[in-house]
Amino acid sequence: MAILASPMKASSNMSKKRILTIIGARPQIIKAAALSRAIKASFTEELEEILVHTGQHYDENMSAVFFEELGIPQPNYNLAVGSGSHAKMTAAMLEGIEALLVSEKPDAVVVYGDTNSTIAGALAAAKIHIPVVHIEAGLRSFHKAMPEELNRISCDHMSTLLFVPTQAGLDNLQKEGFSLENKGKADIDHPHVYHCGDVMYDNSLYFSSVSEQKSDLLQKLGLVNQHFILCTIHRDSNTDDPQALQEIFEALLSIIATSENAVVLPIHPRTKNKMQALLPAALLQQIEQEAKLLLIEPAGFLDIIALEKNAKLIITDSGGLQKEAYFFEKPCIILREQTEWVEIVAAGAAILTGAHKEKILAAYAQFSQAHTCSYPPLFGNGQAAHFICEKILAEL
Repeated sequence: MAILASPMKASSNMSKKRILTIIGARPQIIKAAALSRAIKASFTEELEEILVHTGQHYDENMSAVFFEELGIPQPNYNLAVGSGSHAKMTAAMLEGIEALLVSEKPDAVVVYGDTNSTIAGALAAAKIHIPVVHIEAGLRSFHKAMPEELNRISCDHMSTLLFVPTQAGLDNLQKEGFSLENKGKADIDHPHVYHCGDVMYDNSLYFSSVSEQKSDLLQKLGLVNQHFILCTIHRDSNTDDPQALQEIFEALLSIIATSENAVVLPIHPRTKNKMQALLPAALLQQIEQEAKLLLIEPAGFLDIIALEKNAKLIITDSGGLQKEAYFFEKPCIILREQTEWVEIVAAGAAILTGAHKEKILAAYAQFSQAHTCSYPPLFGNGQAAHFICEKILAEL
């Protein structure tokens, strides 16, 4: 049995619909802020949220700090799962989540995205006939070697309510046999699908002004608007492959050498360890000696927004940062072979390069030319979380 760490029992109000929200990885904590904020602003009399943190990300800089700065209530429960293999983590989450579902008896379970926490929450709920609400449904990279792709497909097919951020996601679900008519009562065999917009767009709009008031990271780093590049690297396919990691850093050093731009890289602890273990000594020395390559500690969400808003360009393997680059109208180089956010590539605002030095440099050269990227409104109107709350109340 998974051990619950410092559980804070949720209050019970039988007049409200009770949703149990599963979070575990940093992006989910951020996404959950939008729904929690919408409930607090408009639905406190109708909805009660029980927040469960699986502990998938347990480092202070990668998890707890986000609750504080985003104004999210501390979780009612923390399963403290920590790191481990996919099977070990998912099994521990399943056991802990099922125990909570039995004791809390929520009206629905809300899951986000495509992590191990997502699939564990969906499977635990579906097995005991509790409706699953999947926020960020319908996304596909069409690359099943990615664990995230398996998680998101499986979760969609266990859900009762699917909230889709983009038209492409809606098209994907229709191709897989989902009906978009939303007739009758929703259940796992007759799910209802809604095109709602993106909760992260809600967050980016809301926290953009907050970051201007509260983030001083640019001043601390001595950065000038539009004269730096933001980069993040954390995906296993890049960090665990010596050749991939080497080519990415060689590309970054080449960009620095041929431009006036600094590169700011908030370094994930795992990436830092892999750099030390896998990169050649000579390349590590170059990285350490390059004054314009700023390796900083993992940044809080408000600091990341400040960096995104003021960067000239974003280079990342993060799905979340791809979208946020688009929200703030920044060109993006995607260090992956596929992306679930195909719309931003089709719009010409992002280029897929994988971890190939020459492709990265070619993409950088293309974006450095005097042309304007297109940023059509793909992600809704900034009210996705409010829409989701309304539909949960109408459907449960």
